[in-house]
Amino acid sequence: ATSTLRLPDPLDEELERQSLASGLSKSDLAREAIRRYLQVARFRSLRAQMIPLAEAQQIFTDEDVFRRLDAPEE
Repeated sequence: ATSTLRLPDPLDEELERQSLASGLSKSDLAREAIRRYLQVARFRSLRAQMIPLAEAQQIFTDEDVFRRLDAPEE
């Protein structure tokens, strides 16, 4: 699929600089940036769904998670 993006001049200029510095095309850089953004958005969405479930089990911190992982199974 092909998409067209309109970028403000300063953003396009920075993209061009990064393209030249990295040896990647502007399209490759844009695809990677969008892919990363979507991964973060999916993670945040899943995290928001999981927080109430974790809190219902008294899991509030990373330490709580690790304690659960280290606890012997019942």
